[in-house]
Amino acid sequence: MKIVVMMKQVANKDAILRINKDATWIEENDLSFEVSESDGYALEEALRVREKLGGEVVVCSMGPQRVKSVIKDALARGADRAIHVVGDNLAHLSPFAAATVLADAIREEKADLVMTGLQSDDHGYGQTGVIMAELLRLPHATIVIELNAEADKLRVKRELESGWYQWYDMPLPALLTIQSGISQIRYATLKGIMAAKKKEIKEVTPSADVVGRPSHQRIEKIYLPQKMKQTQLLGNGDAKAGAAELAQKLHNEARVY
Repeated sequence: MKIVVMMKQVANKDAILRINKDATWIEENDLSFEVSESDGYALEEALRVREKLGGEVVVCSMGPQRVKSVIKDALARGADRAIHVVGDNLAHLSPFAAATVLADAIREEKADLVMTGLQSDDHGYGQTGVIMAELLRLPHATIVIELNAEADKLRVKRELESGWYQWYDMPLPALLTIQSGISQIRYATLKGIMAAKKKEIKEVTPSADVVGRPSHQRIEKIYLPQKMKQTQLLGNGDAKAGAAELAQKLHNEARVY
């Protein structure tokens, strides 16, 4: 089975973020980077499926040369080879444009299974994987928290709202978006790190037409929320009166019914 895993590089969770002078994104020059959390879980699931059914795992990542660190880490964990979509201005593509670029990069692989994280840790749109499925004409399942793979079909458990879950059978090929926490992520071993140096990293350049076309959406402004203290004392020390006043405010101001 051939499995392609999409992996995105994002700013480290512990990094101190500063907004750039145009207020359109964060200042990235002195940041450290890591793989988006749910993408790491997608890779782990892909490796487990390969261990069960055989085949190969191909990782695909998009961005400047610093993205190589994410790719090399994935290869060290056990991925067989990688595709790097190279470009300095690809991180801020709209979900549709990003999905188009990534779908074009992996289309010739004719993968049996494509896995992405549920959503990236930076933009968090949660749309790229779903749009890729449509562009590749693949059935898909989102928010997958459990996966049982067979040679010709999948059985997945999806997380729904209000604590509900759904089991779903689907054919191959298919695309899945993986929820964080689905499994325990393995560490790269010294043997894996050494082996990664010999594994193929194929570089591809995205179509200028796709990258340069007008975006379906744009970020107008990035800003830090202002800290404002608006404490109100209700009931003047009387608990019952305070509860009644709180109930009125919830009903009239917060529109809680």
